Amino acid sequence: MFIGRKTELQQLNTLYKQDKFQCVIIYGRRRVGKTTLINEFIKDKDAVYFTGIESTAKDNLENFSRSIAALNNANTDNAPVYKDFRSALIDIDALAQNRKIILVIDEYPYLARSYRPISSLLQELIDTKFKNNANLFIILCGSSMSFMEKQVLGYQSPLYGRRTAQFHIRPFTFYEAAAYYKNFNNVDLAVIYGITGGIPLYMSFITDTLSLKDNIINTFLTPSGYMYEEPFNLLNQELREPAMYNAIIRAVATGSSRISEIASKVGIENAAATSYIGKLIELGIIEKEIPAGTAGKSRKSIYGIKDGMFRFWYKFIPENNILVQRNMPEAAWTNIQPHINEYMGKVFENICADYLLENYTNLPVQFQNLGRWWGNNPKMKREEEIDIVAANNDKAILCECKWRNETTDKDVLETLLERRKLLPWFNECYYCIFSKSGFTAACQQLANENDKVKLVTYKDMI
Repeated sequence: MFIGRKTELQQLNTLYKQDKFQCVIIYGRRRVGKTTLINEFIKDKDAVYFTGIESTAKDNLENFSRSIAALNNANTDNAPVYKDFRSALIDIDALAQNRKIILVIDEYPYLARSYRPISSLLQELIDTKFKNNANLFIILCGSSMSFMEKQVLGYQSPLYGRRTAQFHIRPFTFYEAAAYYKNFNNVDLAVIYGITGGIPLYMSFITDTLSLKDNIINTFLTPSGYMYEEPFNLLNQELREPAMYNAIIRAVATGSSRISEIASKVGIENAAATSYIGKLIELGIIEKEIPAGTAGKSRKSIYGIKDGMFRFWYKFIPENNILVQRNMPEAAWTNIQPHINEYMGKVFENICADYLLENYTNLPVQFQNLGRWWGNNPKMKREEEIDIVAANNDKAILCECKWRNETTDKDVLETLLERRKLLPWFNECYYCIFSKSGFTAACQQLANENDKVKLVTYKDMI
Protein backbone atom coordinates (compact mmCIF):
# COMPACT_ATOMS: atom_id res chain seq x y z
CA MET A 1 0.00 0.00 0.00
CA PHE A 2 1.30 3.43 -0.96
CA ILE A 3 0.71 6.04 1.74
CA GLY A 4 1.87 9.58 2.27
CA ARG A 5 4.20 11.37 -0.14
CA LYS A 6 1.12 12.85 -1.84
CA THR A 7 2.80 16.22 -2.27
CA GLU A 8 5.97 14.71 -3.71
CA LEU A 9 4.02 12.46 -6.06
CA GLN A 10 1.89 15.36 -7.26
CA GLN A 11 4.97 17.49 -7.86
CA LEU A 12 6.66 14.71 -9.84
CA ASN A 13 3.59 14.27 -12.02
CA THR A 14 3.42 18.03 -12.57
CA LEU A 15 7.02 17.99 -13.77
CA TYR A 16 6.27 15.00 -15.99
CA LYS A 17 3.47 16.88 -17.75
CA GLN A 18 5.72 19.81 -18.61
CA ASP A 19 6.98 19.93 -22.15
CA LYS A 20 10.68 20.06 -21.34
CA PHE A 21 13.64 17.99 -20.23
CA GLN A 22 13.80 17.14 -16.53
CA CYS A 23 16.65 16.07 -14.28
CA VAL A 24 15.27 15.37 -10.82
CA ILE A 25 17.37 14.57 -7.74
CA ILE A 26 15.78 12.40 -5.03
CA TYR A 27 17.72 11.70 -1.85
CA GLY A 28 17.20 10.66 1.76
CA ARG A 29 18.33 8.14 4.32
CA ARG A 30 17.85 4.41 3.82
CA ARG A 31 14.44 2.82 4.54
CA VAL A 32 12.67 6.16 4.10
CA GLY A 33 10.65 5.17 1.02
CA LYS A 34 12.49 6.78 -1.92
CA THR A 35 12.22 3.71 -4.14
CA THR A 36 8.56 3.21 -3.23
CA LEU A 37 7.84 6.81 -4.24
CA ILE A 38 9.66 6.39 -7.56
CA ASN A 39 7.89 3.12 -8.34
CA GLU A 40 4.54 4.75 -7.66
CA PHE A 41 5.46 7.65 -9.93
CA ILE A 42 6.63 5.52 -12.89
CA LYS A 43 3.69 3.13 -12.65
CA ASP A 44 1.96 2.98 -16.05
CA LYS A 45 4.75 5.08 -17.58
CA ASP A 46 7.59 4.07 -19.93
CA ALA A 47 10.66 3.87 -17.73
CA VAL A 48 14.17 2.47 -17.56
CA TYR A 49 14.84 1.57 -13.94
CA PHE A 50 18.47 0.90 -13.11
CA THR A 51 19.91 0.38 -9.64
CA GLY A 52 23.62 0.92 -9.12
CA ILE A 53 25.49 -1.77 -7.18
CA GLU A 54 28.68 -1.85 -5.16
CA SER A 55 30.71 -3.56 -7.83
CA THR A 56 32.76 -2.80 -10.92
CA ALA A 57 31.90 -0.43 -13.74
CA LYS A 58 31.62 -3.50 -15.98
CA ASP A 59 28.98 -5.11 -13.77
CA ASN A 60 27.02 -1.88 -13.56
CA LEU A 61 27.16 -1.41 -17.34
CA GLU A 62 25.83 -4.93 -17.86
CA ASN A 63 22.95 -4.28 -15.48
CA PHE A 64 22.28 -0.93 -17.11
CA SER A 65 22.12 -2.64 -20.52
CA ARG A 66 19.60 -5.15 -19.21
CA SER A 67 17.48 -2.35 -17.73
CA ILE A 68 17.31 -0.64 -21.14
CA ALA A 69 16.37 -3.92 -22.82
CA ALA A 70 13.53 -4.35 -20.30
CA LEU A 71 11.94 -1.13 -21.58
CA ASN A 72 10.75 -2.96 -24.66
CA ASN A 73 10.11 -6.23 -22.82
CA ALA A 74 13.14 -7.80 -24.45
CA ASN A 75 14.84 -10.89 -23.06
CA THR A 76 17.11 -9.25 -20.53
CA ASP A 77 19.17 -12.42 -19.99
CA ASN A 78 20.47 -12.23 -23.54
CA ALA A 79 20.48 -8.45 -23.83
CA PRO A 80 23.50 -7.07 -25.68
CA VAL A 81 25.86 -5.07 -23.51
CA TYR A 82 26.62 -1.52 -24.58
CA LYS A 83 30.28 -0.77 -25.22
CA ASP A 84 30.19 2.07 -22.68
CA PHE A 85 27.84 4.28 -20.64
CA ARG A 86 27.96 7.02 -23.24
CA SER A 87 26.47 4.84 -25.96
CA ALA A 88 23.85 3.51 -23.53
CA LEU A 89 22.75 7.00 -22.53
CA ILE A 90 22.73 8.22 -26.14
CA ASP A 91 20.53 5.26 -27.04
CA ILE A 92 18.04 6.21 -24.32
CA ASP A 93 17.98 9.74 -25.71
CA ALA A 94 17.24 8.30 -29.16
CA LEU A 95 14.43 6.13 -27.79
CA ALA A 96 12.94 9.22 -26.16
CA GLN A 97 12.70 11.15 -29.41
CA ASN A 98 9.28 9.70 -30.15
CA ARG A 99 7.86 8.95 -26.68
CA LYS A 100 8.17 10.10 -23.10
CA ILE A 101 10.75 8.01 -21.21
CA ILE A 102 11.81 8.17 -17.57
CA LEU A 103 15.37 7.12 -16.80
CA VAL A 104 15.81 6.22 -13.13
CA ILE A 105 19.29 5.67 -11.76
CA ASP A 106 18.74 4.46 -8.19
CA GLU A 107 21.65 4.22 -5.77
CA TYR A 108 23.49 6.69 -7.99
CA PRO A 109 26.45 6.95 -5.54
CA TYR A 110 27.26 3.26 -6.12
CA LEU A 111 27.39 3.83 -9.87
CA ALA A 112 29.47 6.99 -9.46
CA ARG A 113 32.02 5.22 -7.28
CA SER A 114 32.39 2.36 -9.74
CA TYR A 115 32.56 4.64 -12.78
CA ARG A 116 33.89 8.03 -11.69
CA PRO A 117 33.34 9.89 -15.01
CA ILE A 118 29.55 9.33 -14.89
CA SER A 119 28.69 12.76 -13.46
CA SER A 120 30.87 14.54 -16.01
CA LEU A 121 29.40 12.40 -18.78
CA LEU A 122 25.86 13.28 -17.71
CA GLN A 123 26.81 16.95 -17.56
CA GLU A 124 28.13 16.85 -21.12
CA LEU A 125 25.13 14.99 -22.49
CA ILE A 126 22.63 17.21 -20.67
CA ASP A 127 24.32 20.31 -22.08
CA THR A 128 24.68 19.00 -25.65
CA LYS A 129 21.72 16.65 -26.17
CA PHE A 130 19.32 15.93 -23.33
CA LYS A 131 18.24 19.50 -22.56
CA ASN A 132 16.70 19.70 -26.03
CA ASN A 133 14.68 16.50 -25.58
CA ALA A 134 11.37 17.28 -23.88
CA ASN A 135 10.56 13.56 -23.76
CA LEU A 136 13.45 12.65 -21.47
CA PHE A 137 12.90 12.62 -17.70
CA ILE A 138 15.94 11.65 -15.63
CA ILE A 139 15.82 10.75 -11.92
CA LEU A 140 19.04 10.37 -9.92
CA CYS A 141 18.36 8.81 -6.53
CA GLY A 142 20.69 8.07 -3.62
CA SER A 143 20.83 7.20 0.07
CA SER A 144 24.30 8.60 0.74
CA MET A 145 23.35 12.04 2.01
CA SER A 146 26.85 13.51 1.87
CA PHE A 147 27.44 12.26 -1.67
CA MET A 148 24.12 13.53 -3.00
CA GLU A 149 24.43 16.91 -1.31
CA LYS A 150 28.08 17.50 -2.18
CA GLN A 151 28.76 15.57 -5.38
CA VAL A 152 25.39 15.89 -7.10
CA LEU A 153 23.78 19.07 -5.76
CA GLY A 154 26.94 20.83 -4.56
CA TYR A 155 28.68 23.73 -6.28
CA GLN A 156 31.77 21.63 -7.04
CA SER A 157 29.77 18.89 -8.77
CA PRO A 158 29.80 18.60 -12.57
CA LEU A 159 26.02 18.31 -12.29
CA TYR A 160 25.65 21.61 -10.45
CA GLY A 161 22.96 23.70 -12.09
CA ARG A 162 21.65 20.81 -14.23
CA ARG A 163 18.92 19.61 -11.89
CA THR A 164 15.42 20.89 -12.54
CA ALA A 165 14.05 19.82 -9.14
CA GLN A 166 15.20 18.07 -6.00
CA PHE A 167 13.36 16.12 -3.31
CA HIS A 168 14.78 15.45 0.14
CA ILE A 169 12.66 12.54 1.36
CA ARG A 170 12.34 12.58 5.13
CA PRO A 171 10.70 10.23 7.64
CA PHE A 172 6.97 10.60 8.07
CA THR A 173 5.70 13.10 10.59
CA PHE A 174 3.52 11.77 13.38
CA TYR A 175 0.40 12.74 11.47
CA GLU A 176 1.55 11.03 8.28
CA ALA A 177 2.49 7.90 10.22
CA ALA A 178 -0.82 7.86 12.12
CA ALA A 179 -2.74 7.78 8.83
CA TYR A 180 -1.09 4.45 8.02
CA TYR A 181 -2.96 2.59 10.78
CA LYS A 182 -6.70 2.27 11.42
CA ASN A 183 -7.11 0.12 14.55
CA PHE A 184 -4.57 1.36 17.11
CA ASN A 185 -5.83 3.52 19.96
CA ASN A 186 -4.35 6.99 20.24
CA VAL A 187 -1.76 6.12 22.88
CA ASP A 188 -0.53 3.07 20.98
CA LEU A 189 -0.30 5.20 17.82
CA ALA A 190 2.15 7.48 19.58
CA VAL A 191 4.25 4.58 20.84
CA ILE A 192 4.30 2.95 17.40
CA TYR A 193 5.49 6.23 15.95
CA GLY A 194 8.13 6.36 18.66
CA ILE A 195 9.57 2.92 17.96
CA THR A 196 9.55 3.25 14.16
CA GLY A 197 10.59 6.90 13.93
CA GLY A 198 8.22 7.39 11.01
CA ILE A 199 10.40 5.23 8.75
CA PRO A 200 8.03 3.59 6.22
CA LEU A 201 9.91 0.28 6.03
CA TYR A 202 9.84 -0.14 9.79
CA MET A 203 6.17 0.83 9.89
CA SER A 204 5.39 -1.89 7.34
CA PHE A 205 6.39 -4.56 9.89
CA ILE A 206 3.84 -3.25 12.40
CA THR A 207 0.29 -4.53 12.04
CA ASP A 208 -2.68 -2.87 13.72
CA THR A 209 -4.49 -6.19 14.04
CA LEU A 210 -2.09 -7.08 16.86
CA SER A 211 -1.56 -5.39 20.20
CA LEU A 212 1.30 -3.00 20.90
CA LYS A 213 2.90 -5.68 23.07
CA ASP A 214 2.71 -8.36 20.36
CA ASN A 215 4.10 -5.99 17.73
CA ILE A 216 7.11 -5.12 19.88
CA ILE A 217 7.69 -8.78 20.70
CA ASN A 218 7.44 -9.83 17.04
CA THR A 219 9.72 -7.12 15.67
CA PHE A 220 12.23 -6.38 18.47
CA LEU A 221 12.12 -9.19 21.04
CA THR A 222 12.26 -12.22 18.76
CA PRO A 223 15.59 -13.32 17.19
CA SER A 224 13.88 -13.61 13.80
CA GLY A 225 12.16 -10.21 14.13
CA TYR A 226 13.14 -7.62 11.53
CA MET A 227 14.14 -4.91 14.01
CA TYR A 228 16.15 -7.20 16.27
CA GLU A 229 19.24 -7.03 14.04
CA GLU A 230 18.34 -3.91 12.03
CA PRO A 231 20.81 -1.50 13.71
CA PHE A 232 23.73 -3.82 12.99
CA ASN A 233 22.50 -4.55 9.48
CA LEU A 234 22.30 -0.83 8.71
CA LEU A 235 25.70 -0.06 10.25
CA ASN A 236 27.33 -2.96 8.40
CA GLN A 237 25.74 -1.83 5.15
CA GLU A 238 26.76 1.79 5.43
CA LEU A 239 29.99 1.95 7.43
CA ARG A 240 33.48 0.48 7.36
CA GLU A 241 33.92 0.30 11.14
CA PRO A 242 30.51 -0.78 12.43
CA ALA A 243 31.86 -1.83 15.83
CA MET A 244 33.21 1.67 16.50
CA TYR A 245 29.98 3.32 15.40
CA ASN A 246 28.02 0.92 17.57
CA ALA A 247 30.16 1.91 20.57
CA ILE A 248 29.54 5.60 19.86
CA ILE A 249 25.78 5.13 19.57
CA ARG A 250 25.77 3.17 22.85
CA ALA A 251 27.71 5.99 24.51
CA VAL A 252 25.14 8.54 23.37
CA ALA A 253 22.25 6.24 24.31
CA THR A 254 23.58 5.86 27.85
CA GLY A 255 23.86 9.58 28.51
CA SER A 256 27.03 10.91 26.91
CA SER A 257 25.95 14.00 25.00
CA ARG A 258 29.09 16.07 24.43
CA ILE A 259 32.05 15.24 22.20
CA SER A 260 34.47 14.99 25.12
CA GLU A 261 32.13 12.66 27.02
CA ILE A 262 31.55 10.44 24.00
CA ALA A 263 35.25 10.28 23.13
CA SER A 264 36.19 9.43 26.72
CA LYS A 265 33.57 6.70 26.97
CA VAL A 266 34.63 5.09 23.69
CA GLY A 267 38.36 5.61 24.30
CA ILE A 268 39.25 7.77 21.29
CA GLU A 269 40.40 11.34 20.64
CA ASN A 270 37.87 14.16 20.37
CA ALA A 271 38.72 14.74 16.70
CA ALA A 272 38.08 11.10 15.85
CA ALA A 273 34.78 11.14 17.75
CA THR A 274 33.72 14.25 15.81
CA SER A 275 34.44 12.49 12.52
CA TYR A 276 32.52 9.36 13.45
CA ILE A 277 29.57 11.35 14.75
CA GLY A 278 29.50 13.41 11.55
CA LYS A 279 28.89 10.25 9.56
CA LEU A 280 26.12 9.15 11.92
CA ILE A 281 24.50 12.57 11.49
CA GLU A 282 24.60 12.10 7.70
CA LEU A 283 22.81 8.77 8.14
CA GLY A 284 20.07 10.37 10.23
CA ILE A 285 20.94 8.29 13.31
CA ILE A 286 22.50 11.00 15.50
CA GLU A 287 21.52 14.66 15.69
CA LYS A 288 23.37 17.74 16.87
CA GLU A 289 21.41 20.24 18.93
CA ILE A 290 22.05 23.78 20.03
CA PRO A 291 19.65 25.68 22.29
CA ALA A 292 16.70 26.90 20.23
CA GLY A 293 16.15 30.62 20.01
CA THR A 294 19.83 31.50 20.26
CA ALA A 295 20.17 32.36 16.56
CA GLY A 296 22.80 29.66 16.13
CA LYS A 297 25.27 31.57 18.28
CA SER A 298 25.43 29.17 21.20
CA ARG A 299 28.38 26.81 21.54
CA LYS A 300 26.46 24.52 23.90
CA SER A 301 26.04 21.80 21.30
CA ILE A 302 25.01 18.34 22.42
CA TYR A 303 24.31 15.09 20.60
CA GLY A 304 21.40 12.68 20.85
CA ILE A 305 19.90 9.75 18.99
CA LYS A 306 17.59 11.10 16.31
CA ASP A 307 16.31 7.84 14.81
CA GLY A 308 13.37 6.54 16.86
CA MET A 309 14.05 2.88 16.16
CA PHE A 310 17.70 3.22 17.14
CA ARG A 311 16.73 5.11 20.31
CA PHE A 312 14.28 2.37 21.32
CA TRP A 313 16.68 -0.44 20.45
CA TYR A 314 19.67 0.94 22.32
CA LYS A 315 17.58 1.80 25.35
CA PHE A 316 15.96 -1.60 25.76
CA ILE A 317 17.56 -4.40 23.73
CA PRO A 318 21.14 -4.58 25.10
CA GLU A 319 19.99 -5.04 28.71
CA ASN A 320 17.40 -7.63 27.64
CA ASN A 321 19.42 -9.33 24.93
CA ILE A 322 20.04 -12.53 26.84
CA LEU A 323 16.27 -12.97 27.30
CA VAL A 324 15.65 -12.39 23.59
CA GLN A 325 18.34 -14.87 22.60
CA ARG A 326 16.87 -17.46 24.99
CA ASN A 327 13.44 -16.97 23.40
CA MET A 328 11.96 -15.38 26.51
CA PRO A 329 10.19 -12.37 24.94
CA GLU A 330 7.50 -12.17 27.64
CA ALA A 331 10.18 -11.69 30.28
CA ALA A 332 11.88 -9.02 28.18
CA TRP A 333 8.56 -7.21 27.70
CA THR A 334 7.92 -7.34 31.46
CA ASN A 335 11.20 -5.46 31.93
CA ILE A 336 10.49 -2.94 29.18
CA GLN A 337 6.82 -2.12 29.67
CA PRO A 338 7.16 -0.09 32.93
CA HIS A 339 9.62 2.25 31.20
CA ILE A 340 7.62 2.99 28.04
CA ASN A 341 6.24 6.28 29.40
CA GLU A 342 9.77 7.42 30.24
CA TYR A 343 10.95 6.55 26.72
CA MET A 344 7.99 8.43 25.26
CA GLY A 345 9.05 11.75 26.75
CA LYS A 346 11.31 12.64 23.82
CA VAL A 347 8.87 11.10 21.34
CA PHE A 348 6.04 13.26 22.67
CA GLU A 349 8.19 16.36 22.26
CA ASN A 350 8.60 15.43 18.58
CA ILE A 351 4.84 14.90 18.24
CA CYS A 352 4.19 18.31 19.81
CA ALA A 353 6.66 19.89 17.39
CA ASP A 354 4.75 18.27 14.52
CA TYR A 355 1.54 19.70 15.99
CA LEU A 356 2.99 23.21 15.94
CA LEU A 357 4.05 22.79 12.32
CA GLU A 358 0.65 21.37 11.35
CA ASN A 359 -1.04 24.41 12.90
CA TYR A 360 1.58 26.96 11.87
CA THR A 361 -0.74 29.51 10.28
CA ASN A 362 -3.01 29.64 13.34
CA LEU A 363 -0.26 30.27 15.89
CA PRO A 364 0.46 33.67 17.47
CA VAL A 365 4.11 33.44 16.41
CA GLN A 366 5.24 32.66 12.85
CA PHE A 367 8.41 30.96 13.99
CA GLN A 368 11.56 30.25 11.97
CA ASN A 369 13.32 28.21 14.65
CA LEU A 370 12.01 25.20 16.52
CA GLY A 371 13.74 23.07 19.11
CA ARG A 372 14.73 22.47 22.71
CA TRP A 373 16.34 25.16 24.87
CA TRP A 374 18.64 24.74 27.83
CA GLY A 375 20.83 27.14 29.74
CA ASN A 376 22.04 28.31 33.13
CA ASN A 377 19.81 29.82 35.76
CA PRO A 378 22.20 32.22 37.53
CA LYS A 379 19.76 32.78 40.39
CA MET A 380 19.28 29.08 41.17
CA LYS A 381 22.82 28.14 40.02
CA ARG A 382 21.62 25.22 37.93
CA GLU A 383 20.83 24.36 34.33
CA GLU A 384 17.22 24.73 33.24
CA GLU A 385 15.44 23.36 30.18
CA ILE A 386 12.38 24.18 28.07
CA ASP A 387 11.05 21.31 25.96
CA ILE A 388 10.20 23.39 22.88
CA VAL A 389 10.96 26.95 21.88
CA ALA A 390 9.30 28.03 18.62
CA ALA A 391 10.76 31.44 17.84
CA ASN A 392 11.43 34.20 15.39
CA ASN A 393 13.72 37.14 16.05
CA ASP A 394 11.69 38.77 18.81
CA LYS A 395 8.78 36.46 19.71
CA ALA A 396 8.52 32.89 20.91
CA ILE A 397 6.15 30.15 22.00
CA LEU A 398 7.52 28.32 25.04
CA CYS A 399 6.21 24.77 25.46
CA GLU A 400 6.33 21.97 27.98
CA CYS A 401 5.36 18.43 26.97
CA LYS A 402 4.18 15.94 29.61
CA TRP A 403 3.64 12.27 28.70
CA ARG A 404 2.28 11.08 32.03
CA ASN A 405 -0.64 8.99 33.15
CA GLU A 406 -1.66 11.63 35.71
CA THR A 407 -3.11 15.05 34.92
CA THR A 408 -0.69 17.96 34.65
CA ASP A 409 -0.81 20.38 37.59
CA LYS A 410 -0.27 24.12 37.76
CA ASP A 411 3.33 23.77 38.94
CA VAL A 412 4.36 22.88 35.38
CA LEU A 413 2.83 26.10 34.05
CA GLU A 414 4.26 28.16 36.92
CA THR A 415 7.73 26.81 36.21
CA LEU A 416 7.42 27.61 32.51
CA LEU A 417 6.29 31.17 33.24
CA GLU A 418 9.26 31.58 35.56
CA ARG A 419 11.76 30.22 33.01
CA ARG A 420 10.66 32.85 30.53
CA LYS A 421 12.96 35.20 32.52
CA LEU A 422 15.93 33.18 31.27
CA LEU A 423 15.18 34.25 27.68
CA PRO A 424 15.19 38.06 27.99
CA TRP A 425 16.02 38.65 24.31
CA PHE A 426 12.44 37.86 23.31
CA ASN A 427 10.14 40.89 23.44
CA GLU A 428 7.01 38.77 23.69
CA CYS A 429 6.32 35.17 24.69
CA TYR A 430 3.37 32.83 24.52
CA TYR A 431 3.03 29.59 26.45
CA CYS A 432 1.72 26.14 25.68
CA ILE A 433 1.48 23.03 27.85
CA PHE A 434 0.92 19.71 26.08
CA SER A 435 -0.35 16.87 28.24
CA LYS A 436 -1.10 13.23 27.56
CA SER A 437 -3.69 12.99 30.34
CA GLY A 438 -5.20 16.46 30.63
CA PHE A 439 -4.94 19.11 33.32
CA THR A 440 -5.98 19.68 36.91
CA ALA A 441 -8.61 22.29 37.71
CA ALA A 442 -5.89 24.43 39.31
CA CYS A 443 -3.81 24.37 36.14
CA GLN A 444 -6.82 25.28 34.01
CA GLN A 445 -7.68 28.17 36.34
CA LEU A 446 -4.14 29.56 36.17
CA ALA A 447 -4.16 29.27 32.39
CA ASN A 448 -7.48 31.12 32.17
CA GLU A 449 -5.90 34.06 34.00
CA ASN A 450 -3.32 34.55 31.21
CA ASP A 451 -4.49 35.08 27.63
CA LYS A 452 -1.06 34.05 26.32
CA VAL A 453 -1.35 30.52 27.75
CA LYS A 454 -2.83 27.55 25.90
CA LEU A 455 -3.40 24.04 27.27
CA VAL A 456 -3.51 21.19 24.76
CA THR A 457 -4.37 17.58 25.56
CA TYR A 458 -3.02 14.75 23.45
CA LYS A 459 -6.53 13.71 22.37
CA ASP A 460 -7.05 17.23 21.00
CA MET A 461 -3.93 16.88 18.87
CA ILE A 462 -5.07 13.96 16.74
